[in-house]
Amino acid sequence: MLFERFEASGLAHYSYLVGDGAAAAVIDPRRDAAVYQRVALRNGMRITTILETHRHEDFVSGSVELASRTGARIYHADAQLAYAYGEPTTAGQRFPVGRLALEALATPGHTPGSVAYLLYDPKGRLWMAFSGDTLFAGDVGRADLVEGGDPLAMTELLYNSLHRRLLPLGDEVIVCPAHGAGSVCGVAIAERMITTIGLERRFNPRLQLDRSAFLREASATHHRPPYFRRVELLNVRGAPLPRWFPLPEILSSERFAAALANGAAVLDVCSELAFGAAHIPGAISIGLSRVSRYVGSLVPLESPLLLVGEGDQIVAAACELVRLGYDQVVGSLADGMSAWSQSGRAVASVDTVSVQQLCELLDDRGPVAVLDVRTTGETLSAGEIEVATHISLVELPVRLQEVPPGPLYIFCGSGARAMTAASVLAAAGRRDLHVVLGGVTAWRSVRCPLRFPERP
Repeated sequence: MLFERFEASGLAHYSYLVGDGAAAAVIDPRRDAAVYQRVALRNGMRITTILETHRHEDFVSGSVELASRTGARIYHADAQLAYAYGEPTTAGQRFPVGRLALEALATPGHTPGSVAYLLYDPKGRLWMAFSGDTLFAGDVGRADLVEGGDPLAMTELLYNSLHRRLLPLGDEVIVCPAHGAGSVCGVAIAERMITTIGLERRFNPRLQLDRSAFLREASATHHRPPYFRRVELLNVRGAPLPRWFPLPEILSSERFAAALANGAAVLDVCSELAFGAAHIPGAISIGLSRVSRYVGSLVPLESPLLLVGEGDQIVAAACELVRLGYDQVVGSLADGMSAWSQSGRAVASVDTVSVQQLCELLDDRGPVAVLDVRTTGETLSAGEIEVATHISLVELPVRLQEVPPGPLYIFCGSGARAMTAASVLAAAGRRDLHVVLGGVTAWRSVRCPLRFPERP
């Protein structure tokens, strides 16, 4: 018997392989799907079944890629959609995996046709529930992500799925969700790596709410990254890996410059300090660990893309990008910024200041334009600079007109998002930008004043 969870850390996406005897099944595979085949073969198993809990919106499914490698049959949820691959699953349908069995349980709410899969052991006892985006550790799935849908109606479906379908399964049942902490498919997913129905019944704040309070809170709308629309289309059509994967072509400075002149966007995955010191004009800075979280809101999915980074950063970034549906990665810059600068081409930089410098400016010169790109939740919990304008980083591209004119000091939690915001603003033509290093963490450590806004 085999059970293994796979984490795509940038997306906080969990997928699973369950096997027994010579057979194995994979639930919600990621696009770079060779990893499942390697694990199955290492254990003397063949993947025969691929199950999807719902039509994913935040990452490109690896079902088609995995089926092409293994010959496995694909069963997808959301049967109301015109899938170009696989076959729809139905409530109560069972999928044998050696002595084990998986059974489909309809759990609409996150999407109209969401399905959980229940895993039964060789004696027929319920063991696990693969809950997709319906139930997470400490949270529930968002009901506002279906484009054109009615969040309140979806929230009612979600409430019923939770309280009439999943919670009655029994406190001892292990819950295996499709996402962990940090995913945009929930609002506040907890960092519990392992959870059960019983733990969620007791500790999940959303499950403590009565029906009316749940409908009010869980139907709230949140930021929907613009790349979701294309990913949803890809996940209905099916999306094999692009030919260039896993390593984009390595381009000389000359060829890189030519692609740039033809309209390709530049994504720089180096650290914020390295980017601030020297970067290609117009490049967007997103450190490698934050690519999956922010690139979909800041770089158009259809744009040809050039990468700047060092060594293994390029391979890791390419993997993150392909999971999100960025298939037009033209190439990466050979030898990074050192080669670019030695070629005599233009290099830009971003001014950085310490929190002490900004604090002194506010004291000495009075009003100074400060842009805070943290989320509203962060400002409520950690405080804010009184004079700051607040625009969260993911909303910045569509709210550029709200950014104060003139010299601008950009602030966040640590400095990383502030550098990303500076790159977005510079690409839009803004100048006289200053990134505050250390962010609110450093600001508090030197006892500069913070205001705590009232909670709505």
